[in-house]
Amino acid sequence: MRAAMKDGARGASMTPRGIAAPVLGGWSAASEGVPANVRTISLQAVKIRMRSVGNIQKITKAMKMVAASRLKGAQTKCEKSRAMVNPFVRLLGDTPGAETEQTLVVPVSSDKGLCGGINTAVVKYSQVLNAMTPGVTYNVIGDKARAQLTRMMPQQINNVIVDTTKQPLTFATASAIADQVVARNAPKTHIVYNRFASAISFKPSVATLMSNEELEKAAEEGVNEFDSYEIEGPDRSEFLLDLSEFKAGVMMYNAMLENNTSELGSRMQSMENSSKNASEMLAKLTLLYNRTRQAAITTELIEIISGASSLESKE
Repeated sequence: MRAAMKDGARGASMTPRGIAAPVLGGWSAASEGVPANVRTISLQAVKIRMRSVGNIQKITKAMKMVAASRLKGAQTKCEKSRAMVNPFVRLLGDTPGAETEQTLVVPVSSDKGLCGGINTAVVKYSQVLNAMTPGVTYNVIGDKARAQLTRMMPQQINNVIVDTTKQPLTFATASAIADQVVARNAPKTHIVYNRFASAISFKPSVATLMSNEELEKAAEEGVNEFDSYEIEGPDRSEFLLDLSEFKAGVMMYNAMLENNTSELGSRMQSMENSSKNASEMLAKLTLLYNRTRQAAITTELIEIISGASSLESKE
């Protein structure tokens, strides 16, 4: 009987007579100590699986708490930055459909994963802009977008900027990144990012930046309302140059804050779903463990009773 129990701990059959053995199709091959394509499972293998699922659940709960603690501060900064963007949109307009010979696309993504589909949405929008607009090149922000776009269109990527969220984002950091974008001298620049709506919702968006030459053409054609304001100081060309550079810094700062806030909200939601899935899996494994253990106890009792009965019959 002890030999049978030892064999059972290594995955041998311990199923009582007349009781169907539990089947674990995918788990048998993946669990430690259990050979593939067996119809029974050992208590040790179930224990190992339960321990690993419990550890994963602890990690996901901790990641959810970290994301939730950072979300409120990021949301406050994000909402305040929108007040900087709206005046530029009213003054210079938003013309994403303007036709230019060259277009620079700046996808804003995260450096870390486990945050839902925010990075996939940014990459898909960047692909659509590549198909709709001629002469597209990329300045990529974030490692996740870099990994996907490098596989699909490596020749169109100018440079990649990573590790922008290791420290709290400041306007100076966003302005330094915007200077690299402006240095490309692209007539039109699209910034692709996720606009934060709530902790469970975000909206992929595209912000358009025009060069000072394109802004001057738009002012002459009456596309924007720049000439309707009385402005004192330098001439229109020099003033539009200053405005276009400052707008690039403001739009980049807002886009990075929006995307970072969306990342935290999406990660919090993803980790909550992962924790629920781990709880459900742990409940199923606990039930399987109890059933397997009870089956082993029943088998042992049957053997004891059978041995006692045989001894009585011999006497």
